[in-house]
Amino acid sequence: MTETNPGRDIEALLAIMRRLRDPNGGCPWDLHQTFGSIAPYTIEEAYEVAGAVEQANWVALKDELGDLLLQVVFHARMAEEENLFNFGDVVGAITNKMIRRHPHVFGSETAIKSANEQTVAWEAHKRRERAASLGGLLDDVPEVLPALLRAVKLQKRAASVGFDWDSVPKVVEKIAEEALEIAEAQAAGADFSRIEEEMGDLLFAVANLARHMKIDPETALRTANAKFVRRFSVIERTLAERGRSTADASLAEMEEIWQVAKTEAG
Repeated sequence: MTETNPGRDIEALLAIMRRLRDPNGGCPWDLHQTFGSIAPYTIEEAYEVAGAVEQANWVALKDELGDLLLQVVFHARMAEEENLFNFGDVVGAITNKMIRRHPHVFGSETAIKSANEQTVAWEAHKRRERAASLGGLLDDVPEVLPALLRAVKLQKRAASVGFDWDSVPKVVEKIAEEALEIAEAQAAGADFSRIEEEMGDLLFAVANLARHMKIDPETALRTANAKFVRRFSVIERTLAERGRSTADASLAEMEEIWQVAKTEAG
């Protein structure tokens, strides 16, 4: 195999990335990239993997997983160039972690019988690791995560030491309280930053409700977005059939079509 040959082995992809990053004849775009410039692509590719799963598009999933793997290889190659670590170190780190966090499979601990038991055990292992690092409970929850996802992770961490509401109704009460505070702040003429803060509190509480109900808020919101697009498309199509556009229609007319769309488009 030469460095330009495709292949099913990871070494083929590593060789291609070495060639692309080679100052002597490599690709100018790839050579120009840094950890910071590539990171947004890594996030984007992870979302495209999730999108393929949601659509049950398994052909696309294969391609998207390849794109995501390329991001790992890209970061590892740049790290190797700076003598930080290499791809083998990345593989070693995750294999060690998986073995360490599954002592019921690879060690002598009692077998775990359910996914829920494994989740509890996994979190316990992570707590011990964090305690050993002497960091705060929330210190290693990445700030770059999407806000809803980070909110849930922060809430899970706090809940792991008992700082949590003990029932769904209490979370719903908190949501109502936060919504009322927004209305009160607006009525009192509060400035934008105050209302924005109150809105953040409301969204944080909604994310907490989703967590309590074992719903991924990111997935739920993406589903709601898709539903909105389907229904709004019915409005546009219906108006077009009437020789009109959304710019010409009244809110009442669009609301009338929306109610029909709820039945037709789901």
